[in-house]
Parts: sequence; structure tokens; C-alpha cells
Amino acid sequence: MLNELFITFVKIGAFTFGGGWAMISIIEREVVDKKHWLNREEFLDLLAIAQSMPGILAVNISVVVGDKLRGLKGAITAAAGTIMPCFSIILAIAIFLTPETITGSPTLTAIFKGIRPVVVALIVAPVITTAKAAKIGWKLAWIPAVVALLIWSKLPYISNPIVFIVAGGLVGWWLNCKRKERAQ
Repeated sequence: MLNELFITFVKIGAFTFGGGWAMISIIEREVVDKKHWLNREEFLDLLAIAQSMPGILAVNISVVVGDKLRGLKGAITAAAGTIMPCFSIILAIAIFLTPETITGSPTLTAIFKGIRPVVVALIVAPVITTAKAAKIGWKLAWIPAVVALLIWSKLPYISNPIVFIVAGGLVGWWLNCKRKERAQ
């Protein structure tokens, strides 16, 4: 199982561009749809935990998935699998390409310009699938839209994502308390 976990996260780390959000849909496809290691709700819960942890989202999600499957050894194995390809690629770039080489090359500049819209799509796709899996319909779609706009606004204090994570947790707790009161 540890070997399979490592190989799965090496493939994810090696073939995903655009950072953690771009990796989420691929990780979900691998661990939920293909391997059936987790169901969709478990994956969403682990994704929420990974997002609330400091650090790189892709590594965080691999750590929580590995931990869920095989404890500490699974967490270390999955994290190593995620980090190894990225580290190797960055090391090769650092050895062979300088900033001057990249900005001075019309070919490399064109390649990076072509990659940008694809990365945006890779980031938007998991947002949509996560919203569907979290059962966020059109009636509630305004909440993430408003929060995203407020974070993007760069207003002092309001644009801090931690404010919205804490506020969301408090509202969820409050709504749960109200639901329990009505049930009694």
C-alpha cells in the first residue's frame, strides 16, 4: 500500500502544473474515483483540513490522505511522493535556466504564456467539482463569490482568508446549534 501511495502521488506531483488547487481534481480522481481509498465526503473533509493547515496545499492534502490511509508512514510517503517530482523539476530548472535565459527566450516566454490559461482552468475545475460535492447550489453560490471578491479586494483585515475561515466555522457552529434547538 505504501508503494502504491508513493507512486500515485509521484504521478500527481509530476504531471500537475499550477499549484495545489490545480492538483485537487487530479488527487480526487485518483483517491476517490480510481483507487476508491476515500469516498467523496471524506475527501472534502480532508480537503477542508488541508486548507486550514499552514503550508503548501498539495503537500497538505497528500499528508492528510496518507495519514487517513496508513497513519504517519502514509503521511510521510504521500508527502515525499508529492514533493519529489516538483523538487527535481525545480532543481533542474535552477541548474540549467537562469532568469535571464527565461525572459530572454521568446520560445520559453511563449510557452509560459500558453500555460497560463490552462493553469486558470485547472484551478477553476476543482472549485466547481468541490462546490457540487459540497452541495453548494445556486442559492448559496453567492457566499463563495462574495468571499472571493472580498479577499481579492485587498481591503485591510477583510481580505484576510483566515477571517472568512473563522467566520465560516462560527456560522456553521451557530446554525448547527439552532438546528439542534429546533429538533428538541
